[in-house]
Amino acid sequence: MSTLLRIGTIVVLFAFVAYSLGIYREHRKRLLTKSILFFITLGVVLDITATVYMIIGSSEGAFTLHGILGYLALAGMFTDAVLLWRICLKEGLYNRIPKKIHLYSRYAYLWWVIAFITGGLLVVLG
Repeated sequence: MSTLLRIGTIVVLFAFVAYSLGIYREHRKRLLTKSILFFITLGVVLDITATVYMIIGSSEGAFTLHGILGYLALAGMFTDAVLLWRICLKEGLYNRIPKKIHLYSRYAYLWWVIAFITGGLLVVLG
């Protein structure tokens, strides 16, 4: 595994932790807080960083099956972050997260975890 892929792997692990903390807190509190915005936003930034490292470090190119799954998962979490920031900017912090966005967050995170696990399996099996 190239050095860039190793860096991308480490960074995506941190993205996983950040997303997990943000989604867990969101689903537990159902209120938009600073910590939820921080962890979801941090997860997106780390995920973008990891994706760039993995694309540059990959010998297979940017458009593999796992790559497309990963891009879609990243897009889902990016959209979740945008929706949460939109609530923050329109209504402020400590407001209830609407049920539709709350449900979207759960599905976007589940899709991201599936992409995360398939990436790990590809490394182990490859």
